[in-house]
Amino acid sequence: MRTLLITGPGGSGRSTIAAATAQAAAGTGTRTLLLGADRGDTLGAALAVPTGAAPVHVTEHLTAWRPDATESFRTDLTAFQTRASSALELLGAARLDAEELTPLPGAEELALLRALRDAALSEAYDLLVVDLPPTPQALALLALPEELRRYLRRLLPAERQAARALRPVLGRLAGVPMPSEWLYDTAGRWDVELAAVEAVLADRDTSVRLVAEPGPAGADAVRAAGLALALRGLRPDALVANRVLPESVEDTWLAALGVQQRKTLDEWQGTYDCHPVRHLGHDPRGTDDLTALAVPGVNATGSTVEWSVTDELAEEGVLVWHIPLPGAIRDELDLVRRGDELVVTVGRFRRIVPLPSALRRCTVAGAALREGELRIRFTPDPGLWPQGR
Repeated sequence: MRTLLITGPGGSGRSTIAAATAQAAAGTGTRTLLLGADRGDTLGAALAVPTGAAPVHVTEHLTAWRPDATESFRTDLTAFQTRASSALELLGAARLDAEELTPLPGAEELALLRALRDAALSEAYDLLVVDLPPTPQALALLALPEELRRYLRRLLPAERQAARALRPVLGRLAGVPMPSEWLYDTAGRWDVELAAVEAVLADRDTSVRLVAEPGPAGADAVRAAGLALALRGLRPDALVANRVLPESVEDTWLAALGVQQRKTLDEWQGTYDCHPVRHLGHDPRGTDDLTALAVPGVNATGSTVEWSVTDELAEEGVLVWHIPLPGAIRDELDLVRRGDELVVTVGRFRRIVPLPSALRRCTVAGAALREGELRIRFTPDPGLWPQGR
């Protein structure tokens, strides 16, 4: 199944574009699921889709789903209290009733990730269109599965689970209680669920589409989003320039705004697969307005970015790791190696990635940013690299 993730700056109309994209795909006979979790109810206004636990049938080939984060949070926390009942009783803690539980910050994001995983595994649809939150929150959401899995591996290493039979003995020898088996079981279940979400995001049939209004603020937001997506190994399959004014307008103020829009459009069309969407003169509501937007179709392939290792300098005994970072600035770039991981920081965005196996036995010899690509040079460590006879 194809998955299309749509995001953009707050107020750019990304939810409306997501709804129009899903409706257009369904109009061609593609079985489409539109998934959204917008707090502003824009999706509900466009397609009259209520928030709820079950998907809603909109048209013959279009289904929409707005997961209920509150109900999901209550279910998860109630289940956690049941599994941790012994520890809670030991601490003298009072259980929380489901009726008094309200979702904490991050609950909506976790509910959307779970819904994304469930929807991607479904065989009932050909296309999944996801209305992500505004760009800053969407970028954090896309990074969440990888980061949480890394935390789980550090806090509850899988190799320590092998000694289950020894835990009571170890606990008596150490004089401290050992982690309960349910804790490792829970961590293992979370790891499996997060890995499934990661697989969806990394799949070649998954694309990211940006929506922004052409102008200085939109240009800054698109540059930052493109750079952050590249750091996650993704790039936009298209850029939707929303609410574009007609070229000929009588109003002087609107004419000046139109000139500003066209200047930004010229810049975007030289960098992205840019699709202008005209301003309707009012906020789109209902299926007729969504059709009038004439949004671009869904590409047949995804838009992942390959991080590759080459031996292009083999004669000097050097391996090069190529990391595409379009739009990166040298002064905003920082690299730190920590054991078998590399910490890559670009401006306010950071990612910690494990080194490929070949590079773990090497030392960093230098790095350079050229033509939107970070090239990190590694030289084999004589003490770790196999020597020829």
